[in-house]
Amino acid sequence: MAFDYSLDFDHIDFRKEPEKYRVGRGEQGVLLVEPYKSEILPHWRFKTPDIARESSEKIYSMFLEYKEKNDFVGMDMARKFLQMGYTRARRYTNYKGGRKYNKEGKINERNIDEEKAQSAEIFQMKWKAVREDQEYLKLKKEHQKKYG
Repeated sequence: MAFDYSLDFDHIDFRKEPEKYRVGRGEQGVLLVEPYKSEILPHWRFKTPDIARESSEKIYSMFLEYKEKNDFVGMDMARKFLQMGYTRARRYTNYKGGRKYNKEGKINERNIDEEKAQSAEIFQMKWKAVREDQEYLKLKKEHQKKYG
């Protein structure tokens, strides 16, 4: 089932009402689902490889904490932030300032920022560890079967 953007995100605590959460595709809803957004977002950074390493390790440790509590929504939100770390660092790798399109709507010239490429790789490794985690996959399947 697709991510439901019609929900009243300002008033839903998804920890208390996990049945309202939908996985969606990719990073959908990553900046909407509380209280997880507020817990994870302050740790999400990718400016340099050292910052990306610290950030991805912290978010991965949060994933493990959510896993220990059998909190699928928290696990999935940590996965989304790790995925977003990868995708945003890749965007900044390829385009100065992270802007793919210019004001006229044309694609900007690509440039390779090796530092951002390293940051992307760091996030990608943690993202891969999460999306291949057997307990995560089991809980994801159960959540989708039960709630859509």
